Amino acid sequence: MRRGKKYIESAKLIDRLKQYDTAEAVDLVIKSGKAKFDETVEIHVKLGVDSRHADQQVRGAVVLPHGTGKNVRVMVFAKGDKAKEAEAAGADFVGAEDMVAKIQGENFFDFDVVVATPDMMGLVGRLGKVLGPKGLMPNPKAGTVTMDVAKAIQELKAGKIEYRLDKTNIIHCPVGKVSFGAEKLTENLETLLGAIIKARPAAAKGQYIRSCVIASTMGPGVKLSTAKYVG
Repeated sequence: MRRGKKYIESAKLIDRLKQYDTAEAVDLVIKSGKAKFDETVEIHVKLGVDSRHADQQVRGAVVLPHGTGKNVRVMVFAKGDKAKEAEAAGADFVGAEDMVAKIQGENFFDFDVVVATPDMMGLVGRLGKVLGPKGLMPNPKAGTVTMDVAKAIQELKAGKIEYRLDKTNIIHCPVGKVSFGAEKLTENLETLLGAIIKARPAAAKGQYIRSCVIASTMGPGVKLSTAKYVG
């Protein structure tokens, strides 16, 4: 894979074998974010669990203190008063059968998160095959299946993100933009890591956090030392 000139320049700043403390790692990621757009900073955490086992799942949601820097578009499945409540709270799209038809018929996906009231889950379940692979299926653990739709929308707009294991036992999450600066990125990063550590399953044995890498969209990865978080 050929790398661009800016990537190669940024990579020279980083010792690939070293695990950096948080302040240094965040600083390196900011310095290596040289794209012409405001790059997203992501964290990739490999865990010592086996996601194939139900008792070793790691999944949840956390509100980042400074948000993600992204305008989150929220789709809400609700009816009656709950639909009105969702509209008043700032949902981008609200509907029921009409929205199911729009998603199925028009391949409509102009949203980032789906919230549903519990009574709508039977209906939303019809979209499982299209929402599931995109990670958009509402889930009680993430707070996206709820009767309190207003609170869910407000939290999502304020920077609530869901973290979950992929098939290779890695969690990938955004923690902000390069323009946030070191202090805000560090606070977001530590909030997310704290939530992941707290979510450690009882069935997890041995070293829980195997590795942790942070990187900007176009920049090289920087290994983070997690000793102070898990020690």
